[in-house]
Amino acid sequence: MSAVTPGKPAKPAERATEPWRQRLIRSLLYGRNVDRAAKARARVGLAILAFSAVYALIGGRLVMFAIGADVHSARRGGAQDVVATARPDIVDRNGEILATDVKAPSLFGEPRRIIDKDEAIELLTATVPDLDEAEVRERLSSRKGFVWLKREITPKQQQDIHKLGVPGIGFLRENKRVYPTGNEVAHLIGLVNIDNQGIAGMEKWLDSNGLADLHRAGFATDRLQKPIELSVDLRVEHALRDELLKAKEKFHAKAASGIISNVKTGEIVAMVSLPDFDPNNPKEAHDPDRINRLTTGVYEMGSTFKAFTLAMALDSGKINLNSSWDARGNLHYGKFTIHDSHMLGRFINTKEVFTYSSNIGAARIALGQGVEAHKAFLAKMGQLTRLRTELPESAAPLVPRRWGELNTVTIAFGQGLSVAPLQAVMGINALVNGGYLIPPTFLKRSEEEAAAMAKRVIKPETSDKMRYLMRLNAEIGTAKKADVPGYYIGGKTGTSEKVVNGRYAKKRVLNSFTAIMPSDNPKYQILVMLDEPQALQETYGFITSGFNAVPTGGKVIARIAPLLGIEPRFDLPPSDRLILAASRTTQ
Repeated sequence: MSAVTPGKPAKPAERATEPWRQRLIRSLLYGRNVDRAAKARARVGLAILAFSAVYALIGGRLVMFAIGADVHSARRGGAQDVVATARPDIVDRNGEILATDVKAPSLFGEPRRIIDKDEAIELLTATVPDLDEAEVRERLSSRKGFVWLKREITPKQQQDIHKLGVPGIGFLRENKRVYPTGNEVAHLIGLVNIDNQGIAGMEKWLDSNGLADLHRAGFATDRLQKPIELSVDLRVEHALRDELLKAKEKFHAKAASGIISNVKTGEIVAMVSLPDFDPNNPKEAHDPDRINRLTTGVYEMGSTFKAFTLAMALDSGKINLNSSWDARGNLHYGKFTIHDSHMLGRFINTKEVFTYSSNIGAARIALGQGVEAHKAFLAKMGQLTRLRTELPESAAPLVPRRWGELNTVTIAFGQGLSVAPLQAVMGINALVNGGYLIPPTFLKRSEEEAAAMAKRVIKPETSDKMRYLMRLNAEIGTAKKADVPGYYIGGKTGTSEKVVNGRYAKKRVLNSFTAIMPSDNPKYQILVMLDEPQALQETYGFITSGFNAVPTGGKVIARIAPLLGIEPRFDLPPSDRLILAASRTTQ
């Protein structure tokens, strides 16, 4: 019986007796004609490789078990941080940041990993005194794998807690919304909740117009989102707010508010409602006295509504600027008596109805048009339905359920119909911009974009006459105290008695002053409102608009006109020569 010598190739006869499976495996592993020494070395190398793979797998699993809980928590928290709360910056029309995100640490716990919960609670509440012990105990006693303990802690608090070395206590960096300008644009910007979700103002508009959907879909995951550009000018906003604060204090007013609007585009360049709040301190926003009076409140706008009454009649062609109206005595309508603040005791023309702010004249003009025509005109001017803008906060006007002749009489001079002040601003813009009703906006908008959505509501020549009347009122009428030299302003005053216990209170008034500049080619409208101003010695005991809202408006105009690029022009001719001379008709 022959044997095979080690180290030498197997003979053909020996290979023939080898099972075919072994021959196949040997051929695949070593090829043909391989000696036994090579085969042994290959087997040893294969075993080493197999053991190395097993040990590497075991080591990897041990590392994963050691850090797995922290990785999963961080991953979960990071996903909530980025996907749920990242928000784009909000900037003014010049790129100044009004709202932005910063990173802030938040404290969380993992109840399943905490060894001694009593010790952990004691250490945490001693380090962060504003932590509620009962609340922390309740959360750490739960069976959840992750609980929030305190959102948005300070870096020092994070450092102090970290030094404690309590297992199962950790930190996540979250996006926190901050408002560098504080109160300046509070009612416009709004604010967010603890989860960085918009709950008011433009912040809420952002969420309702796609941002929340992007978060849910996981696409808004970075801080490189395109900033939202608003129409507001922070410089003009500051000047308006500063003057309103001074007026509120000087006249001991309950509240003050104002709007500056571009009459050609509908852009809101500034909006202030006092008292306001700091969106960095959300608790202030819940004070019911800090509402946005310009969009959320509705008011009887007083004599500013006479502009609509005269525009309606002039546009109908039934009257002209020289039409005559009986103002010799009070107007009696049923058991009601309509009177003027300054009885003239004579017939007056349409121009005098405006400059003397005659209630009697306005009532007679409206009655001459008829109830249905009056309602139709105000509806066309957007005064009878809720005004919708980007701001979620808006109120519907208070319109009489049964609109008869008496309603037309009182609404003609601004009583009996309550609208949001921004609504009135939109309508007056149309009266002076050539006759186009343009929806207001808080986003940047070009004149071309505005023209595409504009709707003609009065004739161009009617708009010319309204600009003339407003300028004439600043020259010789109730708006003289706001006639800042060089800016050719026009304006209309309004003093409306407030309803208290179902009756008009003569000593509690809401004053308004709306101005345009320049009157020959208006670019901006300014509205100033003072709620319940008090009489002063310098106002001779009067509380009407001409003694408080009008001079306040003049101070605002003097400050903002240069900021808005309005160059002063001196020695301009009076309104009848500069405005009416360029009109198609002077009648």
